[in-house]
Amino acid sequence: MKKQQSGFTLIELAIVLVIIGLLLGGVLKGQDLINSAKAKNMIADFKNVQIFIYGYQDRYRALPGDDAGVSTHVKGDKATTGGTTGNGLIEGAWNSSTVTDESALFWQHVRLAGLATGSTITASDDFLPRNSEGGRIGVQSVGGATPITGLTGTYVACSQNISGKLAKQIDINLDDGETSTGSVMAIVGSSPTGPKTSAEILDGSPYTVCMSF
Repeated sequence: MKKQQSGFTLIELAIVLVIIGLLLGGVLKGQDLINSAKAKNMIADFKNVQIFIYGYQDRYRALPGDDAGVSTHVKGDKATTGGTTGNGLIEGAWNSSTVTDESALFWQHVRLAGLATGSTITASDDFLPRNSEGGRIGVQSVGGATPITGLTGTYVACSQNISGKLAKQIDINLDDGETSTGSVMAIVGSSPTGPKTSAEILDGSPYTVCMSF
């Protein structure tokens, strides 16, 4: 008697390949949606810093973090700044961990004013804000140790640990699409340095993105 050989038919193989293709397509599409959501959150972070500054100025005629009259403007326990209050500058580096720096107290003032959510207790672990990738977010006045060479304007907001792919997407949405020019630039790390061009930005590597305004 002849032995019968069993196996997949061409139709069955085609169905399996179609299913695999659909699964891979769904995974890739899902990753694109996740990246898009992260980029939107980070873009919102930059825009919110502007809203916090202008909203606080409009309400109190002072800068958050630099407000000499903060004790009368907002209620709650407030830390004493180590900067020169009332001089129209948000002093201190955007990523400072010194809670008496004006760039750190900025977050306490806007939260006590009801413009932002978050802890107002400087000693708490979550006092200094972070983006969706766990990188620090901050703001400072332009001048002195400006985070990126070539940035102009009055203030600069920065966000770190942003993948190159998201950095380029943020620049396209907020500026000119080139990470070495305009009001949005990207650098490696967070030390003051010159910006990287879009061609130098690697999709999977982390960068610090700054926006001046």
